[in-house]
Amino acid sequence: MMDENNTSIKSEQPARERNVGPLLQQIGLNMLMVGLIALLAFLAWQRFFPEDKTAAQAQAPEMTTQEAAPEEAILIEEETIPVELTPLTTPTALLAEGISRKISLKTIIPTRPRVNVITYTVQMGDTLFSIAYSFSLKPETILWGNFDVLNDNPHFLKPNQVLNILPTDGTYYQWKENDTLGAVADTFKVDPQAIVNYAGNNFDLTQVGLNGTGIEPGNWLIIPGGKRDIKDWGPPAITRQNAAAARYYGSGACGAIYEGAIGTGTFVWPTTDRTLSGYTYDPAVHPAIDIGGAEGNPIYATDSGVIVYSGWSDYGYGYLIVIDHGNGWQSAYAHLSAIAVGCGQSVYQGGYIGALGTTGNSSGPHLHFELAINGVKVNPLDYLR
Repeated sequence: MMDENNTSIKSEQPARERNVGPLLQQIGLNMLMVGLIALLAFLAWQRFFPEDKTAAQAQAPEMTTQEAAPEEAILIEEETIPVELTPLTTPTALLAEGISRKISLKTIIPTRPRVNVITYTVQMGDTLFSIAYSFSLKPETILWGNFDVLNDNPHFLKPNQVLNILPTDGTYYQWKENDTLGAVADTFKVDPQAIVNYAGNNFDLTQVGLNGTGIEPGNWLIIPGGKRDIKDWGPPAITRQNAAAARYYGSGACGAIYEGAIGTGTFVWPTTDRTLSGYTYDPAVHPAIDIGGAEGNPIYATDSGVIVYSGWSDYGYGYLIVIDHGNGWQSAYAHLSAIAVGCGQSVYQGGYIGALGTTGNSSGPHLHFELAINGVKVNPLDYLR
């Protein structure tokens, strides 16, 4: 009996030992897993919340356990929970909705109209029209402001001349002894008050009256809006019945009365070139057109007729030909370099009469061409074909 019991006890002991081994292994494995999880959690904390450690380390040297109050010591030991704060931003949306002032470093100075007379020196290639355009004036204003230089003739314009440039369209007048403001205003067709009130005349209104008292002789006055007739220096109307009427005009005048070819009433271009050079038609200051071309280009009779002027002009047109067409029309050709026809000769439409040039008061080769009907000059561009 005793042996059987001992055998039974001995057989149970190895079985228990066999059951305890796996259990210990399982417990160890679980603890290892818990440790790894704790390590990973610690590393994650250090990665995402490093500032908490830095702050704690920075504050640690400044405060010891003995110096800290009991409440502070408790707070240090407590776990700190990080809080993410939304950063402050500038309320740009609110600013955009409001009224803001634009920063501009450019200062705009308002332009004021000129009221005084200035001067301009004529350059090569200038014309009366180009100068007037540059100063926003009418061409006749340039003539009216410079009668002593241009004598109302745009062909007298030359390089290096010094011209007066008025500040506004009108005339320029030198006050004479015994002048009255009313008489001067009537001459230029303006109101006397316009002359007195114009700032460019620099009148002392306490000294100058509406009758002109107080204006010194020799003073130059700007007459705003003033106008006067301009002398026409072009050839006068010359008919075959009275060709001698142009004798004062120069040595090319014809003295006899002629009969001959009659015009058709139609007009062809008087030269090979059809471009304008210099002046176009202006009834006030240039009742003709200037046609460009090279010196020596042929000049043709615009219509059939009789030569009533052939030769030099004393009024700036150089060599000049005038044709009377016998039906109320006359045509004129100026600044020629050569003349191929003479007084009383009949010519026919398109026939050669001379050569283009630059004689007389001319700034370059061109043909000054005029058409007149019953003594009234018209725009040739309205009739040429």
